[in-house]
Amino acid sequence: MTAVGVIGLGVIGGGVARALHRAGNGVVVCDVDPVAVEALADESTAAATPAELAAQVEAVVVAVVNDAQVTNVLTGDDGVLSAAAPGTAVIIVSTIGLPTLHTVAVAAAAVGVDVIDCGVTGGPTAAAKGELVCMVGGSPEIVEAIRPVLAAFSSLVERMGPLGAGMQAKLARATVLYGGWVVANEALRLAEAAGVDVAQLDKVVRESEKTTGGSTSMYWRGTAGPWAPDADPRLVAMMKSAADIGHKDLRAAIDLADSLGVSLPVTTVAETHVDEVFGFGDDGTHEGAPAS
Repeated sequence: MTAVGVIGLGVIGGGVARALHRAGNGVVVCDVDPVAVEALADESTAAATPAELAAQVEAVVVAVVNDAQVTNVLTGDDGVLSAAAPGTAVIIVSTIGLPTLHTVAVAAAAVGVDVIDCGVTGGPTAAAKGELVCMVGGSPEIVEAIRPVLAAFSSLVERMGPLGAGMQAKLARATVLYGGWVVANEALRLAEAAGVDVAQLDKVVRESEKTTGGSTSMYWRGTAGPWAPDADPRLVAMMKSAADIGHKDLRAAIDLADSLGVSLPVTTVAETHVDEVFGFGDDGTHEGAPAS
């Protein structure tokens, strides 16, 4: 059993605390909202300050909202670093900027405390089930040492690289998530204007993505760059054909939207970048190959 502290008991932090308790860890919690602390009374011990919490645990999960709060709970007068024993691990699951992350990591290192960044995705449902997906940044030794704690509240723990890599991966993931939702909203507005049943459209999209793979299906290429000169010409030709179909379909969607008076700004931009998705330049070529 490990003694773990959780600071910030919103939907993510609260879920993390409960998952840690279910896994058999001793849990100490701290939050400015006494109601949030009371909700975990049967599963944890309450601490009045981050410092009081840090004095009782081997690892601290920081799940507050923003950069200023992370800085305060770690480096403030009653912050974690004022009381944490050397060797304590701080796991930052809050999404913050890299400058803030590196600043608090330097402050932590000065008192012998290790910091890893742990971008999480999956939302409230995954947090409640203890099935968050963790994108972790930090030294291999520290990440492996703290992996049992991470595993207690996650379905997948991936070390993405050194300190900062987890946060960078989280921001890339956010781009997929929110960018996809923006496009999906445009599709919804188009469907409603055209009289398409939204529930049926949702059913069709979900079923088709079982085979198409959704918005990250082209990640199999391993790069966003152009095809190499020695790429299989048959594969390149297939991807060029797919890009041409993408242009055709999106232009038809934009024409339909125009006829219905619906604005599709993101889709319009997407149509101009379809070639890049399939590994080609704006002129339809890839490195070392002529335009078809």
